[in-house]
Amino acid sequence: MTESDLVYRLRKRAEIRRQIPTRKSVQENQPDRIADLLDEAANQIEQLLYAANHMSDKGYEIGTEEGYKDFDKKRNYNYDQ
Repeated sequence: MTESDLVYRLRKRAEIRRQIPTRKSVQENQPDRIADLLDEAANQIEQLLYAANHMSDKGYEIGTEEGYKDFDKKRNYNYDQ
């Protein structure tokens, strides 16, 4: 992970917000809702990137109609057969 990575930057900004001593939430020892939202966004991005990488590892051509059809076939596969 590099400093230019979006996930890194979101988490770093959340960390910085939580450490600013003049922030009301810090003074009152309360959660920082925006920092929490930044962390949540970073987590969601990581999950989506993982899913995209995992699907491409299975041979799906992400962003193509053929790849979607292959993915859809496997997703709808009846495992009880």
